Amino acid sequence: MAHESSTIVQKLWNYCNVLRDDGVSYGDYVEQLTYLLFLKMADEQTKPPFNKPSIIPEEFDWESLLKRDGDALEVHYRHILETLGRESGMLGVIFRKSQNKVQDPAKLKRLITYIDGETWVGLDIDVKGEIYEGLLQKNAEDIKSGAGQYFTPRPLIKAMADVTRPEPGMTICDPACGTGGFLLAAHEYISKYPLDKEQKEFLKYNTYKGVDIVDNVVRLCVMNLYLHGIGGDESPIKVDDSLISDPGDRYDMVLTNPPFGRKSSMTITSVEGKAEKESLTYERTDFWATTSNKQLNFLQHVKTLLRINGKAAIVVPDNVLFEGGAGETIRKKLLRECDVHTLLRLPTGIFYAQGVKANVLFFDRKPASENPWTEKLWIYDLRTNKHFTLKQNPLRYEDLQDFITCYNPENRFDRTETERFRSFTYDELMQRDKVSLDIFWLKDESLEDTENLPDPDVIAGDIVENLEAALEQLSSIYENLGGE
Repeated sequence: MAHESSTIVQKLWNYCNVLRDDGVSYGDYVEQLTYLLFLKMADEQTKPPFNKPSIIPEEFDWESLLKRDGDALEVHYRHILETLGRESGMLGVIFRKSQNKVQDPAKLKRLITYIDGETWVGLDIDVKGEIYEGLLQKNAEDIKSGAGQYFTPRPLIKAMADVTRPEPGMTICDPACGTGGFLLAAHEYISKYPLDKEQKEFLKYNTYKGVDIVDNVVRLCVMNLYLHGIGGDESPIKVDDSLISDPGDRYDMVLTNPPFGRKSSMTITSVEGKAEKESLTYERTDFWATTSNKQLNFLQHVKTLLRINGKAAIVVPDNVLFEGGAGETIRKKLLRECDVHTLLRLPTGIFYAQGVKANVLFFDRKPASENPWTEKLWIYDLRTNKHFTLKQNPLRYEDLQDFITCYNPENRFDRTETERFRSFTYDELMQRDKVSLDIFWLKDESLEDTENLPDPDVIAGDIVENLEAALEQLSSIYENLGGE
């Protein structure tokens, strides 16, 4: 099966290289494939053994594309994209603001003919999903496309799903869903349960909700879920700015990796016609503190999205753990009002965005209480003396195995300290300067062992990371002084 999917990925990918000469980027290419695959699969659903009524108007369907050549094909394809982008439901989400990027009609025809040669609905869901995930992975690896920021390493996502253990009947949300990795990992985990007909229906149509602010990322996410058998005529994912307001919905689980970067900002045009960046500070009554730090806002938003006793696992950069001001207020509130039980310190070199020092924070939302809900925070250090790179030594699922064992998902209340896994009581945390959770205890061998220095690229990466962290702290001080 894996061989079948990797062959199709390779074939589809090789054709992208032909189109790159015409200025079609990897991202554009995956997008065009999304439109054409959707039209082809909708067409297959109308034929035996399915014989379903077409969800696409006849004059804009797959057959109408096959009948045309040359300029007539290019004009008609553009017309299809524009028309379907105005439809409601799943169709509208996939084709919203869509444009044809394959300007050469002969090359467009060749791509259509290639897709027509495969029976996509006949392929196993795992194969279809693997093909699309393979394309998204390749797109993320293309540094120039910038798509890596929407792609969390799959081994990390799988480990997060394995320890949070989603169950049938749960509702699961990702408020910064990117291409859907977290929702799919939850889906894979729940699909291993023996499910009855009702549970299968719920899993397909009612379990998942996702939001992302970028149109074309939402398109890729919806298609990714669709190919994995999730969603129907209505899209489980919508285009929106998650942080604008409390959506009112509550979920049993939130799994997410919000976008990195300091600011929530929008470009506004001033009177002189110059584009200026304006910082977005969200005034929300459900937030504990008002700040323009996007990650601190996402952390507060995730708390809001959870039902009482709901579970969250959120990727956060180091500044969320140590920043003063709003950061300190939010950490104090979180430790009091939620059970913040686990922190995974992630190694560097695992994200496509360079120089990211990140962590996964695991917490459960709790009802109002006199006493603080967090009794102990357990910290697992996967960073000290660990060196990963995207190409030569990527993070593998096996590298997270010890963390999963220490976490003890069967009963997280029964844990044992190890060299890399330590617990800190609520009182110990509250006594730390600014209630900082930026805690390490292992000796960094690279600092004292000059014989075995890491590769120059690792050292260079560390220098860049430290400079970026220093700049971030400086800008935070500047901001607090009212510099903006």
